[in-house]
Amino acid sequence: MPSARHLLAILEGHVQGDSPGVYSTALQVAAREAQLGHAKVATRLRELVEKGRVRERSDPGAVPLVQPRGELANLVAVTYPRVQLASMTLASGQRKRLERVLLEQTKAQKIRAHNLAPRRKLLLVGSPGTGKTMTVSAIAGELRLPVFTILLEGVITKFMGETAQKLRAIFEAMRRTRGVYFFDEFDAIGAKRTAGNDVGEVRRILNSFLSLLENDDSESIIIAATNHPSLLDSALFRRFDDVIEYHMPDTDEIQRLIQGQLVGFRADVPWAELVSWASGLSHADIVRAAQEAAKTALLEDRKAITTQDLTCALEDRQVRKPEV
Repeated sequence: MPSARHLLAILEGHVQGDSPGVYSTALQVAAREAQLGHAKVATRLRELVEKGRVRERSDPGAVPLVQPRGELANLVAVTYPRVQLASMTLASGQRKRLERVLLEQTKAQKIRAHNLAPRRKLLLVGSPGTGKTMTVSAIAGELRLPVFTILLEGVITKFMGETAQKLRAIFEAMRRTRGVYFFDEFDAIGAKRTAGNDVGEVRRILNSFLSLLENDDSESIIIAATNHPSLLDSALFRRFDDVIEYHMPDTDEIQRLIQGQLVGFRADVPWAELVSWASGLSHADIVRAAQEAAKTALLEDRKAITTQDLTCALEDRQVRKPEV
């Protein structure tokens, strides 16, 4: 029989509309029943959880609204993205690896039945604007999960031991509520243990995170992202299921990024010339430039995008590009 703690968690999740939390607790009960030799009960619980998840995935309006409460409200911010992986312009290698993550998540029950674990701990590395944050939204959108973005200003404090305590609260939330938990600017937590002035505290924070990450057996997706992988401690890379690198767009990606923003417009332009104008710009910069060109045409009541529209917009993004 489930413990009082499990019953309370299930009832609280039901009242708050937190079905991922209810499912997570139900699976904990199923695991306990299996250990006690109650195989039929454990199997039935898992079947009901899977049935509930399938129903939510088939119902566009079924994504549960979860709002962090208490201390957690100062540690995470929640969003409900609808982005799909197909809407992203990715290199073929990146797309295959992300599709593999999604496939393993949708077949998680089958994988776990063979004492294996689906991929769910990802480290994204690369320059700003190359698609790391959008990837987080796309994974959440595909799996119909909320994104819980970790608020570093609320987690990292000057008081010894307090940061580790807050990290433990976040990892406990991962067990209660299934979602995509996003650690952006991850080098703030995962910096090398020999870096910084306060080496002792840096070491304590990193050691706490390493332990929590390694021991986490929740069903949540954990994604960390950094623009500075060289600052990360080498021990971190072994704790993630996959490390995915993001680069500046190549010639083909530049053209696809621009064309993707100009649907409904005519754009008979010299692409080779435009690619040279876009050289060195990130995915995000190119998308914004194409959007500016589209707005220019709309404001002038035109359905055609000119070469000048695009080159001016790309030149403006080049001027704004920060010095490296």
